Amino acid sequence: MAVTLTPSAVERVRQFLAETPGGIGLRFGVRKAGCSGWAYVVDIATSVLAGDAVFEQDGVTVRVDADSLAQVDGTVIDFVKTGLNQQFVFRNPRMAAECGCGESFTTADQAA
Repeated sequence: MAVTLTPSAVERVRQFLAETPGGIGLRFGVRKAGCSGWAYVVDIATSVLAGDAVFEQDGVTVRVDADSLAQVDGTVIDFVKTGLNQQFVFRNPRMAAECGCGESFTTADQAA
């Protein structure tokens, strides 16, 4: 089980952590939302939660709550700049479909 960051995502998370007092890593997970079922939740972690899965890469930790891990296992988090826009992009091998606007997704387990 793992969640990994591309080099550009590592750098962006480092920038966020430098700007966030008490930041200890990236918190990554999902919540029920949208027309497809799940939406990603990304924030700076400021505390350790019981049950967190912790992945470390190049000195940056990613914390995933136990309830989200099944939906995001294997995800690669990238940070992409396109023109004036910049955003985290998630390559999730568990995603089976996403809604038309791209805000939510369904896993293969849900689609079955």
